[in-house]
Amino acid sequence: MKAQYPRSQAQIIQVLKLLNYAISAQDLYVELKRRDQPLGLATIYRALEALKVRGTVKALTLTSGEALYSLISQHQHHLNCVSCGQSFAINECPVHHFEEKLKQTHHFQVYYHTLEFFGRCHQCQRKSVL
Repeated sequence: MKAQYPRSQAQIIQVLKLLNYAISAQDLYVELKRRDQPLGLATIYRALEALKVRGTVKALTLTSGEALYSLISQHQHHLNCVSCGQSFAINECPVHHFEEKLKQTHHFQVYYHTLEFFGRCHQCQRKSVL
C-alpha cells in the first residue's frame, strides 16, 4: 500500500525525485516557485521535518551549518573539509553490519545512517605547505 502524504509533502517529494540531488530548504523554496508550485518557507521546513520523521527524507548538515535535504535512497558517507567546505562522497560502508545488529538486539528500525569525517582535503593540505 502506497503511503499518503499531505499536499505540501507530496510536492516536495516530487521535486526531490526530479532533482535527484541534495538541496537546501531555501533552494527548494526557489525551485518550487520556479515550477509554479509555491510553498512558504515555513511550510517547507515543517514538511521536511515531517518527512524526516517518517523516514522519507534525510538531512546532511554541512560544515557551514546549512542542511541539505534529499530522499532516502541509499546510505551516503562523506569526507568534509573544514578549510574549504567541500564534501566528498565515500562509496564504502563499514557500518552495515552494525546496523543489522542494532535491528536485532534493540528491535530498532533504522531508516538510514550517516557517517561523516571532518578534516582537511588534499588541496587544502598542499596550500598550507606551500
